[in-house]
Amino acid sequence: MATDPTRRAAVLVLRTAAAGLTATMGAIHLALWADGYRDLANIGGLFLLNGVLGCLLAVALLLAPSRGLAPVAAVTALFTAGTLGALFLSLTTGLFGFEESADAELVRPALVVEAVDVLVLAALAVAALDHGRRRR
Repeated sequence: MATDPTRRAAVLVLRTAAAGLTATMGAIHLALWADGYRDLANIGGLFLLNGVLGCLLAVALLLAPSRGLAPVAAVTALFTAGTLGALFLSLTTGLFGFEESADAELVRPALVVEAVDVLVLAALAVAALDHGRRRR
């Protein structure tokens, strides 16, 4: 059983990593939107929306009080998993008439960032939930 300061430190590290990864995901989408994805029907608006929401969720992860961190992490994990799923669909069968190439700019970094972010966010949600229960 970890001591309370150790648990707090683990939650802080996970929170910081999750916020950084989520912000990176948002930045990737905003960069791609600015580099021309904005001109794609349906997909362009979704890239902008994803970029903005990713950045807002990153800030929410940093600002959420300890008691409210688990739900914020869980929602962000679901959002990121959905983003990762959309990328897989666009790489395989297409999404809204758009097919992405694995060789396209930032596809591989996006896959890595989003996959790792989902894992870190899931760990954060569990750790924050457990931390909140132990504090009561």
